[in-house]
Amino acid sequence: MKLFVVLPAFNEEKSIGSVIKDLKRNNYRNIIVVDDGSVDKTSEIAKKEGVQVYKHLINRGLGGALGTGIKAAVQNGAEIVVTIDADGQHDISDIKKAIKPIQDGDADVVIGTRLADPKGMPIIRKIGNWGFNCITYLLFNIWTTDSQSGFRVFSKDAAKNIRIKTNRMEVSSEIINEIKRNRLRFTEVPIKVIYTDYSLQHGQSSLNAFKILVKLMFKKIMK
Repeated sequence: MKLFVVLPAFNEEKSIGSVIKDLKRNNYRNIIVVDDGSVDKTSEIAKKEGVQVYKHLINRGLGGALGTGIKAAVQNGAEIVVTIDADGQHDISDIKKAIKPIQDGDADVVIGTRLADPKGMPIIRKIGNWGFNCITYLLFNIWTTDSQSGFRVFSKDAAKNIRIKTNRMEVSSEIINEIKRNRLRFTEVPIKVIYTDYSLQHGQSSLNAFKILVKLMFKKIMK
């Protein structure tokens, strides 16, 4: 099955090269980097690695980058689309087990859950993730142990049918809602997270979390 890996990236010059090299070492060759308005050398480094690069002229946010990347993968004939973060926090070897439920025809969407073994995760992150899981469940009636995970796998049909309308971090909960709206089969796979000082800088702030909550509630009310 033709597999594409999508990397949404914003100012990731410190990590994007090593992530791409790691993907190649594990024989993943169809790689799409979406440079979301970076002002550093993210695009240049990715292009030197010979991968497809799509660049937003302005920073649209995670939702905008994921939307661009998933659409590009589908247009390039992807049968499986994997999304991972570009900061190096994900273990590339986890892709193999994460795609298996889709290869076996048992799921349409897989989310890699960090909470199965949250060793090394700061306590504030654990509490925050649990809170988002509860909010996502209350709003969309689907329970996941890691609703904010950036490690996801979509079948071809799921990638085609999921509509991403939000531009920023609330996209993670929006995807959960899209799973329900499209009646997609969904499962979780435990994944390892590589915590470094760099990757820990990319977490949610309390203010940003509050903004996401407001947007999600507004979206639910307006439906």
